[in-house]
Amino acid sequence: MLVKYRKDYEKVAMGLLSFIPDFKEITHLQTEMQWYQATNNHQLLLWREADGDFCGIVGIEIGPDFILVHHASLSPEERNSQNLQQMLDELADLYPQQRVMGTLEMAPVIGAWERSRDEQRTTDHH
Repeated sequence: MLVKYRKDYEKVAMGLLSFIPDFKEITHLQTEMQWYQATNNHQLLLWREADGDFCGIVGIEIGPDFILVHHASLSPEERNSQNLQQMLDELADLYPQQRVMGTLEMAPVIGAWERSRDEQRTTDHH
């Protein structure tokens, strides 16, 4: 389940983002956190499984007809394509009027997710 970032999730959010190689450097990570908090159209969403532990995070930019995924990260023990898929599915469900897209770095991940969704739709209709 995706949950909107709140200040009291800061440590968890920073921990999850720190799995991204770019954010190993704490100052870079803090700058990024401030960037997400500075504007309304940038958001961090934390992802938790049914048991309630946060194990993923996705950083997005909300546009008029798109959702641009800047970052997506899962904790190492939860890092698999199924979880990433579910996190992105939930993101798409949150914003049904907008198309989920990725930055240059995220494009391959989003592309794989879209192909997988298309295959699922095709399979569901047979």
